[in-house]
Amino acid sequence: MKQQISIVWFKRDLRLSDHAPLKQAIESRTPLVLLYSFEPDLIKDPHYDIRHWRFVWESLADMQVQLSKFNQNLEIVHAPFTKVLSKLNEAYGIKAIYSHEETGLQVTYNIDKWVNRFCQEHRIDWHETPNNGVVRGLKNRQSWVDNWHKSMQEDIQTPDLSRLKTIRIDKGAFASFANSIPSDFQERNEHFQPGGATYANKYLKSFLNERVARYNSSISKPEASRTGCSRISPYLAWGNFSLKEVYQARMAAKKAGKNLRNLAAFGSRLQWHDHFVQKFESEDRYEFENINCGYDHLNRTHNPTLFEAWKNGHTGIPMVDACMRCLHQTGYINFRMRSMLVSFLTHHLWQHWKEGAVYLASQFLDFVPGIHYTQFQMQAGTTGVNTIRIYNPIKQGQDHDPNGLFIKKWVPELANIPAQYIHEPWNIPPIEAQLLGISPSALKPIVDIKQAAEHARKALWEHKKSDLVKKEGQKILAKHTLPNRKMQ
Repeated sequence: MKQQISIVWFKRDLRLSDHAPLKQAIESRTPLVLLYSFEPDLIKDPHYDIRHWRFVWESLADMQVQLSKFNQNLEIVHAPFTKVLSKLNEAYGIKAIYSHEETGLQVTYNIDKWVNRFCQEHRIDWHETPNNGVVRGLKNRQSWVDNWHKSMQEDIQTPDLSRLKTIRIDKGAFASFANSIPSDFQERNEHFQPGGATYANKYLKSFLNERVARYNSSISKPEASRTGCSRISPYLAWGNFSLKEVYQARMAAKKAGKNLRNLAAFGSRLQWHDHFVQKFESEDRYEFENINCGYDHLNRTHNPTLFEAWKNGHTGIPMVDACMRCLHQTGYINFRMRSMLVSFLTHHLWQHWKEGAVYLASQFLDFVPGIHYTQFQMQAGTTGVNTIRIYNPIKQGQDHDPNGLFIKKWVPELANIPAQYIHEPWNIPPIEAQLLGISPSALKPIVDIKQAAEHARKALWEHKKSDLVKKEGQKILAKHTLPNRKMQ
């Protein structure tokens, strides 16, 4: 008779703290396999980049260190989860699978659907636990805010690792379809934040104890935000800690009575995190189509030359290029500059949002499908219910990098441009240009900012007034509007 096992399936919950599925699995007293699969379909998906898999590997390594203290093990395989699951069921007989619900891309949803069919066919109990404050099958948002606060205040689900009993699986059984973990996944790149719960908690502690004092003053600035913002978004994205843990740490920090305005602003963004994921959970078509079909008739023609210039940070707009190059090298840029990048692509360059959304997903270390796609469409002006925001990238630079320090850091060919001309270097006077040995005409941007903005503004507002956009907008509001409630 085959040995019965249960599986704890790790996905975007790469931690051992506040992990209800792991806690439930331990309490079931069944021998366990703790499993993470580097899924080939995910690895080749264009939303992902090696930066993500390095972060995942570092997170898994951190978990292994914690588990080794209890002489327990995490199984890591590079193979389709569907095949791993089938092989494990042949070898052992799976009694149950424990995991968090995932609000992900179509590719992960397809895997989930396969697992569901497999479990039904083989009479395996699949215990899925809600992730953070996101509710599956939600009909409306009338009580969502109250329920979210309640869920954030619930007890931390701490697994008793001293009772954990894992078994080691024979990796040789997977030889026909599994691959070794790519060596470049295991290489450290110092330009990116390191993965794992250990670093997650260090970032959170330093923010709440010290850096939060600079939060409101630095949140919009591309350079100051690199230290003044929390920088915990990758750790939430990959589940190195739960949103509940962060929420409760913030509540504890409030008791000191310091930085209350900054803590309130930070807290509102924790709620926004789940608010946008909830939108995607309720309507995953955000990934593929305009959420307001009234914008299907908005003619945006793809221009590969313009798209590549934007993608590679060679638009001639200093702040746009600096933000994109910074993102390439570090995986992070602050929220306002992300919005500006989307606005510039979809409004000034008049490109469709879809290809840009996929590319930026591959660059954001903290890529969360639910937040990414709902925010992207909001900034692209395809919802019909949000204010149309066409960011002036020159003004953004003047307001948030007045001396051009961030620009010069990431666009070194502009390092010698005087600060008064750094945001519009094509306007530098001929005499000064000659002295600096530069040609102003060579620094002209790929589009005229003013003319492009006027074209986009006219087209977007005309569409927003259409009967179809208004009709679809009412449906969106009915489904996603939150009741007002102050952040605690």
